[in-house]
Amino acid sequence: MVKKIICPNGVRIVHEKLPHVRSAAIGIWVKAGSLHEDATEAGLAHFIEHMLFKGTNERSAKDIAEQFDLIGGDINAFTSKEMTCYYTTVLGHHAKRAVAVLADMFLHSTFDQDDIEKEKMVIYEEISSVEDTPEEDVDEKLWSSMFRGHPIGRPVGGEEGTIATFTKKKIKNFLNAHYIPENVVISIAGNYDDDLLQTVIQLFGSYDVEKRIKVHDTSEFPVFHSSKICNVKDIEQAHFCIGYPGLTIQDPQLHDLILLDSIIGGTMSSRLFQEIREERGLAYSVYSYYSSYESTGAFVIYGGTSPERLPEAMKTAEDILRSIADEGITEKELFNAKEQLKGSFLLGLESTEAIMHRNGKQELILREHKSIDEVVGLIEAVTVESVNALARKLLGQDRAVAILGPQAVRSSD
Repeated sequence: MVKKIICPNGVRIVHEKLPHVRSAAIGIWVKAGSLHEDATEAGLAHFIEHMLFKGTNERSAKDIAEQFDLIGGDINAFTSKEMTCYYTTVLGHHAKRAVAVLADMFLHSTFDQDDIEKEKMVIYEEISSVEDTPEEDVDEKLWSSMFRGHPIGRPVGGEEGTIATFTKKKIKNFLNAHYIPENVVISIAGNYDDDLLQTVIQLFGSYDVEKRIKVHDTSEFPVFHSSKICNVKDIEQAHFCIGYPGLTIQDPQLHDLILLDSIIGGTMSSRLFQEIREERGLAYSVYSYYSSYESTGAFVIYGGTSPERLPEAMKTAEDILRSIADEGITEKELFNAKEQLKGSFLLGLESTEAIMHRNGKQELILREHKSIDEVVGLIEAVTVESVNALARKLLGQDRAVAILGPQAVRSSD
């Protein structure tokens, strides 16, 4: 059962005790991602995530790494469009030590200018690695096309031009705007005692930022743009993405979309995988996915194939989507998708880290916690009729297409 504590300064602590395990997972969740950046800050949320590992007044970057190594734990972080998370998984009796280091990183990082300049080089390499991974590159190009002009369409990692301008002052201003207590959730799951909760309250329950900075307005609704872009790149394969407007994370039809995604391209038994890879051998990798945020969402198809087979692969994918929109799914497909989803959902909650992630994200974005039985009930309540209605609605809209590959892909533009 998930329990919640609200600290005097507004920090929320959600915790779920699992006495049958030996580990404890702890995460600091912040409502600060690429969506909250203005154009001059592109990549700043992700850059700050990196900088929190570079040292504090009391600990160097090496000290931070060694202290987690000494307790047999791991520490990691990620930045997305809507949030940043710093997290660790350790043995329960080491949880207080782990929290102390996390709090030091979160509250007392020095942001030394020399470290800032060195980390810029690291981020440049990370951006290059995305550009060297066509599957990721074409996806980012699709998002920038679907939501052009809006922060949600920009890459989380930013661009070299904006990253070059980052300074300690710019970092501090972003922290003072977004790393405020009411934007912070501490999520804990596993085997821990009440002393850990008191330690977390002491460390996080009274802090505030140095000076509140007016937040950049990101309330403008992201408008989906239909388009088709083709980028020539000196690579062997051709890669394509087809994107449709999706659903927000609060949409009551979200579970219909999750199951529709599974049927279209989310599993090895899906229509895309079976037809494009297994039956026709057109692609090694083909799948669909959905992304749902507070303000918008998208449903995306990806495929990678040889340039000469790109037209056939794309046409086959489009034929499958049209068939589902026109004729719908079957009872058997929905039953199989439900069983797969329930299985992956329940198996995904076998680890303390997965539970911590689920609870932290739900509190940060939704401020509510559905029980496992409630989630299973929502999955079971989905009908063929409701999925087919959603398929007609989503797949009947204008789409965006991004293609990446060698010169031969121009013929598909």
